Amino acid sequence: QVQLVESGGGLVQPGGSLRLSCVASGIIFRFTTMGWYRQGAGKERELVASITSGSQTNYGDSVKGRFTISRDNAKNTVYLQMNNLKPEDTAGYFCNAKRGALYDAWGQGTQVTVPS
Repeated sequence: QVQLVESGGGLVQPGGSLRLSCVASGIIFRFTTMGWYRQGAGKERELVASITSGSQTNYGDSVKGRFTISRDNAKNTVYLQMNNLKPEDTAGYFCNAKRGALYDAWGQGTQVTVPS
């Protein structure tokens, strides 16, 4: 059974930083594409960043240059370093694990709030 547990969310002032973590179990992590998505109130879920098994990264346009995704295969963990946070970054952040047709799993999410 795939399990993803996110942590690291919270309340941060504009311009501040947070680092999200997602620990995965029940998968062969090193073969899995990991991603972070977010969903703000009344908005659709959108890609924040993803990282393939070969560590190729992809970022949403709104976070390029501010956020960095990384992975530690030894710890089955993916990270999202978020710098220069803005009020529009306020959302629930969700970890995703995808490996072809084998699985496409989601965590429960962690809330990030940046007040205006």
